[in-house]
Amino acid sequence: MPAGHAAHSETGHEVLAVVLQVRDAGLGVLLWRRALPPYEGCWALPGGALGHDEDLDASIRRQLAQKVDVRELAHLEQLETRGAPGRWPGRRVLATAYLGLVPAHLDPRVPDDTSWHPVDRLPETAFDHADLIMSGRRRLRAKLSYTNVGFALTPPTFTVSELRRYYQAALGYEVSPTNLQRVLLRRRQIEPTGEVEPPGRSGGRPAAVFRFRTQCLEITDEFAVLRPPGG
Repeated sequence: MPAGHAAHSETGHEVLAVVLQVRDAGLGVLLWRRALPPYEGCWALPGGALGHDEDLDASIRRQLAQKVDVRELAHLEQLETRGAPGRWPGRRVLATAYLGLVPAHLDPRVPDDTSWHPVDRLPETAFDHADLIMSGRRRLRAKLSYTNVGFALTPPTFTVSELRRYYQAALGYEVSPTNLQRVLLRRRQIEPTGEVEPPGRSGGRPAAVFRFRTQCLEITDEFAVLRPPGG
């Protein structure tokens, strides 16, 4: 076999994380700026090479620990694997991507080369990472329809008005608070805490406080789909 062919046949494997959080009324993704080629100066998803003695889950948690405190991740799941021959210049590198979610009330400390960016206004990104970010957003939006994954986006307790803002940021369209409350109560995703928040300066009724019934992922309606108005 020609030496060049043998070298090209060597395949690497990396793990990447699409870490999302509702920030400033929008959905943000955690990125770090590459210091070396390829794509020097571009923004990339946190991650790195899979260790020879690691499984995928252990590897991504190790990689993430270098960029964000993994204890602040409320949810982490495998997203997809990509292996297009040209996704990494000059090499064949498979990528297994994960979706991670950080609740909105946390503000994780990150290194100087790492920051949050609005998913709707991404900077110049490396490799196929922009596509992976969009894939992560699609997965989150789909799971908000049939699971209780909203628990991983919210603080431990919230009013319906606050919950609406988190869902709107993740879904990308207006959400009726009345409909949202009715649907999530019917699916037994949320429950009242028995507490209320006092009205603000403008007056009005005290707002009931809710929480997600469990902090573990559950399928609550496998046939449900949350659709945008008119969709």
